[in-house]
Amino acid sequence: MIDNHSDAWPQAGLQKAYMVYEIVVEGGETRLMALFKGADVPKIGPVRSARHYFLDYAMENDAIYTHFGESPQADSDIKKYSIHEIDGIAEDGTTFWRVKDKASPHNAVTSIEKLKTSAQNKKYRTTSSEASVLNYVTDEVELEDGQAATSVTIPHSQLQTVKYVYDEQNKVYQRQARGKQQTDWDTKEPITTKNIIITFCENYTLQDKENKGRQGLKNIGTFDGYYITNGKAIKIKCIKKAREEKTVYQDLEGNVINVNDGNTFVNICPTGANVTLEGF
Repeated sequence: MIDNHSDAWPQAGLQKAYMVYEIVVEGGETRLMALFKGADVPKIGPVRSARHYFLDYAMENDAIYTHFGESPQADSDIKKYSIHEIDGIAEDGTTFWRVKDKASPHNAVTSIEKLKTSAQNKKYRTTSSEASVLNYVTDEVELEDGQAATSVTIPHSQLQTVKYVYDEQNKVYQRQARGKQQTDWDTKEPITTKNIIITFCENYTLQDKENKGRQGLKNIGTFDGYYITNGKAIKIKCIKKAREEKTVYQDLEGNVINVNDGNTFVNICPTGANVTLEGF
């Protein structure tokens, strides 16, 4: 779980994640969940607390879920679904560390090496035989019949608007948030992605005793969305039948979409969000 508050920028490790999910949390902020596979990443973060609906995407990716604290709903669901988790608050002080160039609570970081050691100590599986959620292919996917999408703007909330701008030379999208270029904490290089998936799901405010404005997500069912790559976009259907089941991404003819080899940002935004696709 990656902090996406403006005080947490820039973040570390996002560019080495093969998938990154972005979903609304309380206060109109979003939080990111970055997935890593076969990567040695020396610094990941800032790491923040769990929210229960991110567990759905951790489960469908057969992931060890790493966070720093949790909401009451997430705590309950982690137990309910027997999630393999690594919680920074419960760790021994070596798996996570705090850096001095950011202020708490935006300064807890970890690494793949530290997480692997913790996972092995907990006797978690560190390999998976599960198929990928996305159908990656080696031949370049060109969405010939798609609409132009060299600029993609996604308003998650009044606070958080994400924009992706296509870099035609490198065939990737550069990511912006709230009008600022997103860069890596250490390398200072732009954050880029090969693929973008947008899913429209209704989020709502939980009525709980803490009254902190925490969110819920209605993500079980069939939802509209887009698949975007190489400067083009097509409309898709995003189908999730249960919290622990893989999301199936289909074109409007019912075929599972092929996805370009490379990293993917999955932006799950509110139903009715005024997403704009533009071509240059």
